[in-house]
Amino acid sequence: MSTNSNGAITNLINQPDALRLIYGLRDTGYNFNTAAADVIDNSIAANASEVNVQILLMEDGRKFVAFGDDGDGMDEKALFEAMRYGAPVRSNLASLGKFGLGLKTASSSVCLKFTVISRVSSDTKLAKLAWDLEHVEERNAWEMMKEDVTSYEREWFEELCGEKGTLVIWSKCDRLLSKEYKHPGGTSEQRAVLRLADQLRNHIGLIYYRFLDCADNRERNISIYVNGETVNYWNPFFPERSEQVLAENQQVLEIELMDGRIQTASIRAWILPNRRDLSSDEQKIARITNRGQGFYIHREGRVIQQGGWLGVFGAVEPHTSLLRIEFDFSHKLDEAFKVDVKKSKILFDPALEEYLKNLLQPTYREAGNRYRRKEKAEVAKHGIDHGSSNRAISSTPIASKPSVVLADPISGTATIQNNRGPAIKLRVSVEPNIDPNSIYVEAVDDINSGDLWESRFGGAESDFAPGVRINKHHDFYQKIYQRATANGYAVEGMDLLLWAFSVAEQNNVNEELAPIFEDIRQEVSSNLRKLLREVPMPDDEDLSAAEIIED
Repeated sequence: MSTNSNGAITNLINQPDALRLIYGLRDTGYNFNTAAADVIDNSIAANASEVNVQILLMEDGRKFVAFGDDGDGMDEKALFEAMRYGAPVRSNLASLGKFGLGLKTASSSVCLKFTVISRVSSDTKLAKLAWDLEHVEERNAWEMMKEDVTSYEREWFEELCGEKGTLVIWSKCDRLLSKEYKHPGGTSEQRAVLRLADQLRNHIGLIYYRFLDCADNRERNISIYVNGETVNYWNPFFPERSEQVLAENQQVLEIELMDGRIQTASIRAWILPNRRDLSSDEQKIARITNRGQGFYIHREGRVIQQGGWLGVFGAVEPHTSLLRIEFDFSHKLDEAFKVDVKKSKILFDPALEEYLKNLLQPTYREAGNRYRRKEKAEVAKHGIDHGSSNRAISSTPIASKPSVVLADPISGTATIQNNRGPAIKLRVSVEPNIDPNSIYVEAVDDINSGDLWESRFGGAESDFAPGVRINKHHDFYQKIYQRATANGYAVEGMDLLLWAFSVAEQNNVNEELAPIFEDIRQEVSSNLRKLLREVPMPDDEDLSAAEIIED
């Protein structure tokens, strides 16, 4: 700071405090996976065809992460510029890099020292520079370190890069693992590093799936290895089995920028098959979970956000777990979508949110319907034993109920005597030759009204008894009855309650009151469906647990 003779400030350049800022930039929200991906972005931007990542744990507990690529490489001058916080804008604006901060902030989020070694050809010398946060703290200045290339760094470069390219080394890794281990370098910490490597393979297998899939020609192909193992791509849309449901004219979005220019983004909507229609191997590929639904945002072909509805719809829930949205945009829309420094999050403008909601609402609803239809059909296959209910009713002759005078299965009418008098004629389900074990209570597939239950008279020849038919496809039967199968008393209790409702109707109805009872039955059934809308269908574990207890 400089001042004039009156003490007024004349130089407004205000350099940031090196110590506070370089340590502060460690906490920009990276985790290990997103930090590693940011370094890999630089390799792809440098036209690498192969990227090697090694995570090393030494016997004394020291940890290193090395990233090597066979890309264009840098000479000493270019390396100096690349190591600057806020590096110059790349000549290729479409590259995966954006703010000139990724390499530095990503690296320092995991380690206290990061070193970059690079060269442009086999006949040029290796250029090397490093940022060491403890060195910056000691000097309290934005000063890098220029050290000689060590023998092991040369070996790493030859192994991970080859003749040319760039090697990034993270050392003093104080934030690589989520906790400190009692025995550094011991078995527990070794297992933690192996898990970290597995998680990284899964993460970058999704992030760069278009680059890793040789059959996908939308991006140039690269190979990535973690600790020597190939990273396999995972396409979240499972196009081999899924259905893309947006019409072609709906797949392009025109977005107006602040300066009036129009840029386009693209969108496709995929409905995956129900997991019950997939083999066990296909289920592993599809990875259908609640968290897997929603938007997969791609910037320049790289996934920057996966899952969730970004304010377009509400929270994730089971009924829409089959729906995944493929959303693509280029660097030209970075400002419109407010891409963050980690390139891991975007924000939709409220107007775009509303547009996407209207565009995707039919697809969102269809995905939910497909889930429900399949789940209901599957659950309906699982039988529930209503025998104990039938035995309980048959052994209680004193229960108040109508007397059947005449039942005609052909016309579907019954003449009964009830509290309304003799010779009450009803149009009702009449079933002759019914299984004696289900005369009073039976679950059926053919109730088309949507009601949970309906009255019926069942029996043989002229001996008919009042009973109830329960709709197997109603949510109450599928979501509550099925879960209660393991508890015979719960099933019997619900059976007896519905039988009592049905028989109370039969015992107090006549032609004039029949529509009122029908309205009550419809309203109860409708309200139960609404109340159970957010209750998930029983899964395989629920159903298998019931089967085990029944056995």
